Amino acid sequence: MKSKVPEKIELSRRTFLKCSGTIVFAMGGSGYLLSGCKVKDDETGMVVSDGYLVVDVQKCQGCISCMLACSLVHEGAESLSYSRIQILQDSFGKFPDDLTIEQCRQCEAPACVESCPEGALTANGEFGHVRMVDKEKCTGCGICFEACPYTPARLLLIEDGAFNNELKSLKCDLCANAHYHWDEKGGGPDGKQACVEVCPVGAIAFTRKLPAQEGTSGYKVNLRDKNWVKLGYRKS
Repeated sequence: MKSKVPEKIELSRRTFLKCSGTIVFAMGGSGYLLSGCKVKDDETGMVVSDGYLVVDVQKCQGCISCMLACSLVHEGAESLSYSRIQILQDSFGKFPDDLTIEQCRQCEAPACVESCPEGALTANGEFGHVRMVDKEKCTGCGICFEACPYTPARLLLIEDGAFNNELKSLKCDLCANAHYHWDEKGGGPDGKQACVEVCPVGAIAFTRKLPAQEGTSGYKVNLRDKNWVKLGYRKS
């Protein structure tokens, strides 16, 4: 079953103004076509990420396979505490509001990156400008965790055994720097993301399109096809 990723790209005014390549307007179409450009935020000067995760909370079955896979490829152990993606379940809730998936948004203007006093969080050009933590620079101050405007925070603050159990910040890097990745080509925007690959129902997908930054509609999308509609799931 092939998941569908929304094709529309939402561009903010500041994103539009800082696109350094050729922009072609598709008059009457569904959005903008960008050719040969790296979009930058006009306040931070930061290049947007080459990839994003989008999720369909109605398809999610709450199996937590994505959380276990995430911790496994990054830390070499299956542990919900080390997962960069979070499945939150409400035992008293009713479908479709009984659970949700919360993933790092690779924000266009990430508060975590802007707030880090050590410069340990950057848009890493080596890995498709994914927002990443440099553990060598990270002091475990937790400022990035506090700065994240979303609940739960998309970063973790964990004792790291590789650094004498010092506190280090962790966040989703689209598996770009996953030391235990199963594929020789690795992860990142040009590779494979563990959560996407392991989800048994296709509730998580990778896209290169910059999602709408306001609200959650750009990141929580409809990945259902006609087979899911036949099962009684909503069309939208």
